[in-house]
Amino acid sequence: MFVDTAKIHVKAGDGGNGCQSLYKDRYSRYPVPNGGGGGRGGNVVIKVNENIHTLLDFQYRQHFKAKKGENGSSNNKKGKGGEDCVIEVPPGTIVKDFTAGITLRDLTRPGEEVLIAKGGEGGRGNASKKPATEGKPGEEKILLLELKLIADCGIIGFPNAGKSTLISKISKARPKIASYPFTTKEPVLGIVEYRPDHLFKVADIPGLIEGAHQGKGLGDKFLRHIERTRLLIHIIDMAGVDGRDPVSDYESLNNELKQYEHHLDKRHQIIVANKMDIDGARDNLKEFKEKIKKDIFPISALTGEGLEELVEAVAKKLDKLNER
Repeated sequence: MFVDTAKIHVKAGDGGNGCQSLYKDRYSRYPVPNGGGGGRGGNVVIKVNENIHTLLDFQYRQHFKAKKGENGSSNNKKGKGGEDCVIEVPPGTIVKDFTAGITLRDLTRPGEEVLIAKGGEGGRGNASKKPATEGKPGEEKILLLELKLIADCGIIGFPNAGKSTLISKISKARPKIASYPFTTKEPVLGIVEYRPDHLFKVADIPGLIEGAHQGKGLGDKFLRHIERTRLLIHIIDMAGVDGRDPVSDYESLNNELKQYEHHLDKRHQIIVANKMDIDGARDNLKEFKEKIKKDIFPISALTGEGLEELVEAVAKKLDKLNER
């Protein structure tokens, strides 16, 4: 199950109490204060783990609490600090303060971490020659986690255009495939091995239809995953199996990208004409090329026709983008 949003409650540890203690031996005329201070409460830290790919775990656990600092004791012994609570999230996680409605951090790099709730300070012991105090409470927050996939390129297209078949053929991803719309209801990530030393990550973005940016279909839920991709593979059903017009599909989908986020339609694209194994596709491709004056890669994701050329073109395009 792919889960890309979660709401969690975090609580940093409270500080330990300071100790009120007096020491007196037979050589001392007056007792000496010797109470140690309390330990600081543990912090709540959010850390990126590149081996995690969804926010699924937070469906089963929503409360996270760091350890309380230990109380101080006599003989000037300071309490031990509380252990931090480390919450691991996938790369691409945006951390928001749910109550304040503000973004706290956008975590994109493996190993990156952010202190999200500070532990309370330990109380003062009376060894300071002042009365002992209680520890302060740790910070407490309600957080909203949102995941935006980080992929080198995203496969976009209207339902039943062949996105799932394509990603299953060029990578080891195995999405559900069927000849009806909305087979894929969650993003699918795959790793494409162009050469043994040259890998790139590709994401199948589902649910895009006309009006997707307004919430129709599944589009508004998954359009945000396109934002982090550097290259878009725009796949068109060139055979018009469902009575669709390839030119209209191309223009409509670019309009959805533009409506969702200004300039998103200007993202680098590779146009793919799919289903070239079906009668009528080549005639449609000829008409498509007359109206869309761009490089087009004809393929059949089903039979494998043109896939090597496509993968090579994507890899070279990504190399050029990396050089910038």
